[in-house]
Amino acid sequence: MSAFRDQLRAAHLALSFLTTLPLPHIKKLEEGDFARASAYYPLAGYAVGGLAALLLWLPLPLPDGVRAALAVGAWLALTGMLHFDGLVDSADALFAMKSPQQRLEILKDVHVGAFGLATGVLYLLTLWSLLSAPIPAFAVVVAAVVARTALLLPMNLYPAARQESLGARSREGRWGVALLLALPTLLLPQAAAAWLAGGVAALLTARFAASRLGGGLSGDIYGMIVTVTELTVLGAYAWQRGAA
Repeated sequence: MSAFRDQLRAAHLALSFLTTLPLPHIKKLEEGDFARASAYYPLAGYAVGGLAALLLWLPLPLPDGVRAALAVGAWLALTGMLHFDGLVDSADALFAMKSPQQRLEILKDVHVGAFGLATGVLYLLTLWSLLSAPIPAFAVVVAAVVARTALLLPMNLYPAARQESLGARSREGRWGVALLLALPTLLLPQAAAAWLAGGVAALLTARFAASRLGGGLSGDIYGMIVTVTELTVLGAYAWQRGAA
């Protein structure tokens, strides 16, 4: 029973950390809680992707562009802009012509620079464009789940850039549970190619970031990996539809 409660606690932490769902706050965190919670990251993907997909699927009397804008807004709101913030902060650090140590210092800066602003705008435009494209609504669910599952690859392959960071406490994710939770998305049409594209995107993004930060990754980088992977999966669906 204690092991079962630990898993429920881990799932609860994953959802409360990665989404803004109105869940009770966990008052006291214990050693290994974030690592255990990483196994349940796909649950957050189902929540985020499910809400965005619902807005795209509902027969609302709205232009496709407006419907896509609502989905983008829901996406950002339900994630608390956590991953978007990581993308913007990462862009400011990774694209700066500085040393790896100086880039790590930039990651700590809460201010947004030109690289972060440009990258954030480009991300939002690309996400909106892909959600406006004639892709199936379930593709959004696949993208959100794949991104939060593929994230476990770099989390386990690369050391933490800062040992005191939240990203360091989230490492050593449990693959078995995460893959089991994400498995249903593989049964959807054209999901295999989307999974492959998402996995490659996550690894390449992590490799680039690690090379710029002296070999390690941080929590902000994890956020960037999620956003890049999501766009890649959605792009894979758009490409497959265009090629059909």
